[in-house]
Amino acid sequence: MYILGISAYYHDSAAALIKDGEILAASMEERFSRKKHDNGFPELATQFCLDFAGITTHDLDYVVFYEKPLVKFERILITTLNTFPKSWDVWKEAMVSWLKEKLWIKSAILRALDISPDKIIFADHHMSHAASAFFTSPFDDAAVLTIDGVGEWTTATLGEATSQWEGKDGVNAINLFSEQRFPHSLGLLYSTFTAWLGFRVNNGEYKVMGMTPYGTPKYEDKVYKVLNVDDETGAFHLNMDYFDYQHSIERSYSRKFLDLFGPNRQPEAEFFTMDTNPERSSERAAMDQNQYYADVAASIQKVTEDVLIKICRYLHNKTGKSKLVMAGGVALNTKANWRLLNETPFDEIFIHPAAGDDGGAVGAALWAYHIMLGQPRKWVMPHSYWGQAFRDDEIAYFLKSNDIPFEDFSDNPEKMVEIIVDGLTHKQVVSHFTGRSEWGPRALGNRSIMADPRSEEMKEVVNTKIKFREPFRPFAPVVLRERAAEYFDYPDVAAHEAPRYMLIVAPIKEDKQHEIEAVNHAGTGRLQTIERETNPRYYDIVKQFGEATGTPIVLNTSFNLRGEPIVNTPAEAFNTFRNSDIDMLAIGPYLVRK
Repeated sequence: MYILGISAYYHDSAAALIKDGEILAASMEERFSRKKHDNGFPELATQFCLDFAGITTHDLDYVVFYEKPLVKFERILITTLNTFPKSWDVWKEAMVSWLKEKLWIKSAILRALDISPDKIIFADHHMSHAASAFFTSPFDDAAVLTIDGVGEWTTATLGEATSQWEGKDGVNAINLFSEQRFPHSLGLLYSTFTAWLGFRVNNGEYKVMGMTPYGTPKYEDKVYKVLNVDDETGAFHLNMDYFDYQHSIERSYSRKFLDLFGPNRQPEAEFFTMDTNPERSSERAAMDQNQYYADVAASIQKVTEDVLIKICRYLHNKTGKSKLVMAGGVALNTKANWRLLNETPFDEIFIHPAAGDDGGAVGAALWAYHIMLGQPRKWVMPHSYWGQAFRDDEIAYFLKSNDIPFEDFSDNPEKMVEIIVDGLTHKQVVSHFTGRSEWGPRALGNRSIMADPRSEEMKEVVNTKIKFREPFRPFAPVVLRERAAEYFDYPDVAAHEAPRYMLIVAPIKEDKQHEIEAVNHAGTGRLQTIERETNPRYYDIVKQFGEATGTPIVLNTSFNLRGEPIVNTPAEAFNTFRNSDIDMLAIGPYLVRK
């Protein structure tokens, strides 16, 4: 049975194809369209999924959309009417976009896929999130937390899930027993601070997290003026006098917010503090202002973490479950995830690697298969490599047809690993393009840039000469799964799944911090643990780098330039290599050097 899941028209559109409850292919539309956070109908991603499986639309049993458009439209109508006339601009934009395409999603699916109307199903947004986390997790029984900006009306749900089967007899169930509704949203609260701090919403939240270690949470009292939280349940309510997102397309924070927190940070403004650039201490006024922004960033991060902890403690008390699964954009807050693991009674947390709207596509498909159709669960997601791949002959054809000199290691892959490791040990930066692209926002080895993690200098080189991004942003350490415990203060790290997907920031052991300065972000690292079974060459590179240097860790960052989606094709990989200071491009079994 083939089921296609689709998410679209908000941000990070995606398509995912499952067969008999197992993922075959999944990708965000941006990887094909090259439009960052593309939110249009995922025609290209859908075609990729069908082509990968070797099927046509006529082979699909169902197509499932990840939310219910009419319910979402109802929320927009009621919200704009309740805030009229302030919401006039929102009303106009909503009428244009919804009456033009968003309201007619069934028609859009029919036009794009040429299938019978009775094969189209609409899932609930947060149920799609819940299914994406639970039915890909290694758990048969778990508490569920979904939390994001907003779905139809819902901004967060609490629940429990179970899947118990013996042969053909069993049950799948996801019970979302509690919810928080718009406009009260922890995701939109964090996004409002993201915008005030000068970053793009739905893209810059990671930058806020990257800024927080340079500040102290001294303004929690101010944050709690805009947010009320129940200490027992974690239920939260925003004081809407401080927000404009419910009735404005221009700005998410109000004049009252600015009166409380002061002028917003200008987009693209340079960020430096005494911790990041002590040599600029003469620029005192700018440094003090940046320090204030860092302190506010630390404060909203701390409050967000504290609210999530309260919610999860209540959820554990309510369900009695020992495992927790999470999805929704807020589940990508890797700093919060560490505290949830360590300061709540849950002994393990699984976060879907595509926790945002993109992951809703696979969640919708899995919900249809396991809940709607009641089919047995027999699969656990083994990795996140579900995107497009290219055959060796396709890569060679591209290189030859463009007169690009390369070395061929098809018959000697060990030698290629040896050369890559030698380059890394000599401070060269290597881009790695192999196999299928990753599902979700993180590059996990197949579309990655790698460098030596041992010196602070390498962090600056990769940030300023290759990624062309803000110098305060951190890089991730990729570590052999069996050796992660030597470097990270993360109990039982080798047995946990979340680190495989780079979804938790953990403390680096104090005696190891000096050894991996390029991936040491104020004593922490957003680690990725790897094993050879899921990515042999990536594993061998890290292993041999460890043998050569004594450090079984490599710096990993996504293979893209600032403002671009992660590379997807050989041409995109080469163009990014050519337009940056990357020294080597390892692409399939071939090596291209500067």
